[in-house]
Amino acid sequence: MMSQSIPLNSVAEPVSSSSTIASPKVPRSPKKVSRSFWVSTLRRLKRDPVAMVCAFILLVLVALAIFAPWLGLDDPNKMSIVKRLKPIGTPGHLLGTDELGRDMLSRLIYGARLSLFTGFAPVVIATLIGGMIGMIAGFAGGRVNMIIMRTVDVFYAFPSVLLAVAISTIMGAGILNTLVALTLVFIPSIARVSESVTTQIRNQDFVEAARATGARGWMIMRHHVLNNVTGPVLIYASSLISVSIVMASGLSFLGLGVSPPDAEWGLMLNTLRSSIYVAPMQAILPGIMIFVTSMCFNLLSDGLRSAMDVKA
Repeated sequence: MMSQSIPLNSVAEPVSSSSTIASPKVPRSPKKVSRSFWVSTLRRLKRDPVAMVCAFILLVLVALAIFAPWLGLDDPNKMSIVKRLKPIGTPGHLLGTDELGRDMLSRLIYGARLSLFTGFAPVVIATLIGGMIGMIAGFAGGRVNMIIMRTVDVFYAFPSVLLAVAISTIMGAGILNTLVALTLVFIPSIARVSESVTTQIRNQDFVEAARATGARGWMIMRHHVLNNVTGPVLIYASSLISVSIVMASGLSFLGLGVSPPDAEWGLMLNTLRSSIYVAPMQAILPGIMIFVTSMCFNLLSDGLRSAMDVKA
């Protein structure tokens, strides 16, 4: 019986470990772009039309205040008895003149410098100081918390306006004293917000895990607590900017803030109040600027609060 020959090319060769079996390509899902919390917050804030309009108005106002010397405006302190209390629309004086013949448009734009500065600076300084005080008190707890927060409550017990007036009266008039007074007024409230948030965070699992790994207290505060406290403190601080502008203008109106002849909205209200029956429009222009700026900051703060809410 003859054996059937098998062709060599039909014998199955063993598959080596280096050879691979071709498989159909599976389409990969696109990678999700990881965005930080602040980038996502900014994206949500851009979808708020009211906040964007307010931000645009504030940016224009800040730009005018910064570049005022290069806008070709009249000298805000140049007086002219002949041109006093000119109406709005006077040639060469778009918004008229004040009781001393000074150009109102120029004084309003230059006045935005001091008004915005007294609105931002105290809040920024108070946020740094008060936020740190609140974090230390909330993270330490116990007797340290009690000592710090009871000391803060002494200042927090007084109405903010009354406390600012009292401090400015003791220290005297001047822009520097106004900044100090407003900073001392805002520190207690910011410290309380920071302490409240820190107290809620210090017993969270990720903080306990950091302690278990041997991390020091200041490292935990820097890498874990600070990131969670920053959001609520910034939201609250942004709402204080409008309050700071109104209070600084109020101190200047009472003669406890900026001194003449510097242009500042509150001081302009004070000097123009005697002319309200003669030139009512010029008398209310600084008040309109204070109102519009404060409302823009309030609405922008509300938009930021909604944008920072992850559920929004």
